[in-house]
Amino acid sequence: MGLLVFAFAFLALPQQPDLQQSGLQALDHQDYTQAAQIFEKLAAADPKDYTALFNLALAESGLKKDDEAAGHYRQVLALKPGLYEAELNLGIVLVHQHKADQAIPLLQDAARQKPTLARPERYLGQALLDHGDTAAAAEAFQAALRVDPKLAVAELGLGQALLRQNKVEDALPHYKAAAALDPSYKSFQLEIAGALAQSNRQAEAIDLLTQFPDDVGAREELGRLYLASNRPADAVASFEAAVRMSPTTTNQVALASAYLKNNQETDAKPLLERALAANPNDFDLRMVVARIHRDQKDYAVAANGFVQAAGIKPDSVKAWQEAASAFVMAEQYPQALAALDKVHNLNAETEGDFYYRAMVLDKLHNVKPALANYQRFLQLSQGKHPDQEFIARQRSRILEKEASR
Repeated sequence: MGLLVFAFAFLALPQQPDLQQSGLQALDHQDYTQAAQIFEKLAAADPKDYTALFNLALAESGLKKDDEAAGHYRQVLALKPGLYEAELNLGIVLVHQHKADQAIPLLQDAARQKPTLARPERYLGQALLDHGDTAAAAEAFQAALRVDPKLAVAELGLGQALLRQNKVEDALPHYKAAAALDPSYKSFQLEIAGALAQSNRQAEAIDLLTQFPDDVGAREELGRLYLASNRPADAVASFEAAVRMSPTTTNQVALASAYLKNNQETDAKPLLERALAANPNDFDLRMVVARIHRDQKDYAVAANGFVQAAGIKPDSVKAWQEAASAFVMAEQYPQALAALDKVHNLNAETEGDFYYRAMVLDKLHNVKPALANYQRFLQLSQGKHPDQEFIARQRSRILEKEASR
């Protein structure tokens, strides 16, 4: 439940001591329904009996009735301002309800009152982390660990707070410490594995991810990292495992990509065909498969794939641009011009589109239009594409001489 295993036993109504005792026994046996019924009666009998209200809130928390519990804890604090147990429990309920801004002042005061206890600092750290104040959260978790160095949840929280500050190196030992103290926290190391991968520390990320052979997310990320590290055979093994655990279209397409990288075209083809047959109108899938063919230098197939994607979303500038690029690479120049015309009609031309149009017109010996498009490209590029700009200047000089003849 995460709340205090605590019930107030004092201030019993003189005329109802047996009823209160029954309620405390029900709480002790986690019979929250009976406890709630008993303490509701006691609270109704004396609305100023904050002990009955507190124990009623405790029972409601056990019943997952957080709204009711929060209301009754607030009533307790109205009757007994600053009561540590009520501040702590209400703060915990508010953290569970993702109301960190309301929880923080309560937990700060609870921590101030009981500096020798780890619990209020641990929940204060969580509230601050949820609120986005990662530096203050780290301080609270550190305070909790000074009191209880073996508090696994505080180690995890400290690691998460540091990771959100992009302090990957500092965060890593805390994730490992949390897992060592409580094996149920081991899977959280997947968070830092992703951060390591994004920090170009693929080898460390791979070492962490291999510890989770039965986690489909870890297998998927491993496959991507292996591909990025030019280890296609390992990528195949990881994606095959991911497909066995979760045969989604995404995983099957990823496996097909790994097969192609590993020169297993025969294995890749049926996966891609099945994926497209099952999802013929999936624009994103069409784009992904077309890009796979493009990366394999199968430009004509890639270009037709981009055109098919554009057929699903005719206003997709990206689909038409990638189709044009693939047609150029396939030396299918009329088709490339047709794709570039689609981009023009969408009023979305970039400097790259002018460059491709210039190249195509140049190849087709349309001198003046080619020259005009090279010049337009140079006006727009302004140093962004130095290699292409060099070619465009060279071709422009040649075409200017041809045009003047």
